[in-house]
Amino acid sequence: MTAEPTTRAVDVAGSEEIPERGRLIVEIGTTPPRTAGIFRFRGELRAYENRCAHQGGPACQGRIVSRVREDLDDRKASRGLVFDPDTMHIVCPWHGFEYDVTTGAHPGRPDFALRAFEVSESGGRVRVHL
Repeated sequence: MTAEPTTRAVDVAGSEEIPERGRLIVEIGTTPPRTAGIFRFRGELRAYENRCAHQGGPACQGRIVSRVREDLDDRKASRGLVFDPDTMHIVCPWHGFEYDVTTGAHPGRPDFALRAFEVSESGGRVRVHL
């Protein structure tokens, strides 16, 4: 019989430390120590290991930008590129690899994704579950 894996909640921050469309990078006291990025978008928190799936860079520390998409008219002709505020990306500072904040996946290569951690918020505190 295999035992169910146990998780533990690690208190990492106060809720006010992670604003809407913002992030907080935290060290989680594990062995070996890990760094995580916690993001708030559309009122929800997401937490990812700060390790790019492309080449191991500090992905969560990269620029946060709205997704760039092509704006099409009624005839599907391009009107140019625009920022889409409904989709937020993290851009790894090493090679520009992008990840969707809500899924942790690269938009064009979903097989490349950041490792997600469960995250919860209650009583004004944020906890990452390991």
